[in-house]
Amino acid sequence: MKHRLLSCVAIAAALSAVLLWPRDSGRASGPMPHDVYIWQRAWTESLDDAISEHAGDFAELVALKAEVSWQDNQPRVVRVALDYPSLRNAGRPISLALRIGAYSGPFNPDSERTHWLTELAASILSEAQTNELDVAELQIDFDCAESKLEGYRVWVEAIRRRVAPVPVTITALPSWLKRPAFKRLVAAADGYVLQVHSLARPRNPGAPFSLCDPAEARRAVEKAGRLGKPFRVALPTYGYIFAFDGRGQFAGISAEGPAKLWPDGTQLREVRANPETMAQLVADWKNDRPQGLTGVIWYRLPVASDSLNWSWPTLAAVMNGQVPRSDVRVETHRPQPQLVEIDLVNAGPADHAGSVHVGLSWHAARLVAADGLHGFELNESGPNSVRFTVQRALARLEAGQRRTIGWLRFDQDADVTVALEQRSD
Repeated sequence: MKHRLLSCVAIAAALSAVLLWPRDSGRASGPMPHDVYIWQRAWTESLDDAISEHAGDFAELVALKAEVSWQDNQPRVVRVALDYPSLRNAGRPISLALRIGAYSGPFNPDSERTHWLTELAASILSEAQTNELDVAELQIDFDCAESKLEGYRVWVEAIRRRVAPVPVTITALPSWLKRPAFKRLVAAADGYVLQVHSLARPRNPGAPFSLCDPAEARRAVEKAGRLGKPFRVALPTYGYIFAFDGRGQFAGISAEGPAKLWPDGTQLREVRANPETMAQLVADWKNDRPQGLTGVIWYRLPVASDSLNWSWPTLAAVMNGQVPRSDVRVETHRPQPQLVEIDLVNAGPADHAGSVHVGLSWHAARLVAADGLHGFELNESGPNSVRFTVQRALARLEAGQRRTIGWLRFDQDADVTVALEQRSD
């Protein structure tokens, strides 16, 4: 009798799983919607300009509104002062994100912490309503341990009840997909975003590292597709600078924002999202993807003042599934008689970070003075020719950027011929 009862329980559980989670619902193809995160904690004029210029290129904008951290197991919140007029004028659905730092529990539906979070979520939406902003969804980004997914579900259910009818979505990691509790977690939400980019750090300065491994991203998307729950996939546009001490040990990380001052002897390594591999992922999913993959959301919106994020032309190309390439050219101009300035211009949609050397020649004039700028050195190669070279890789020349690398002054006007030599490092 006991074995029969266990068998009935097992069958009931299996039927419940089948009903709740239909198997792979098939394949899809064609263009997908592209959304974008606005994750800045300080709103600047450059950010407002980026929203004004590029919001129309996305289906939805998701703006970080509040971030919760924990101190002695007590919550602390930092609210982002959103520019509501800028968001209202974007002309696109706007969602708000609530970021929650690591928390180990307990997760009691009637606890003070759960109540505090639900009221925080409600206040976020109330503030938006007061500022005449209709919120398309509330997205929760919780740094949750895999072993705590069942507890996370308690929070999601409580927040969802409190903020109804506004949909509640969550972010998820690929490692969660194998957990039985994940199915119950996303069943409690209105959707989820699968984050396939990583913040894991290199083991040493020379270790291979990628912010998003395309093979792993494909596997995660296929696995998520078999669950039958609609989802979006988050892809990276950003970069980091990793620091290592003189012994090659990890010393810290620097992200977008003011540059950090590192001690002498620190080795720095810049790692960025790879536009080529991200473009290939988009192109592949455009041709064939799980039915459940409903769109891509990019982290994050390019802003002119960014130093580690992609530029807008790069993201625009990648969103179309096109591999962006740099197009470095040399231009000369004459701000004064007998003075020639030499500019590098990147006319392509991708940044350029390889070596560049520029040769110049002329006739019927005598060179009076010359110098290199921005890391370029002047080398005279003949009576009527010079060469501007760099000893190290060129500082990144962003898409659309112009940089003056040197100048020549002659005793009379001269026709100058330029020759460009470049290679990727």
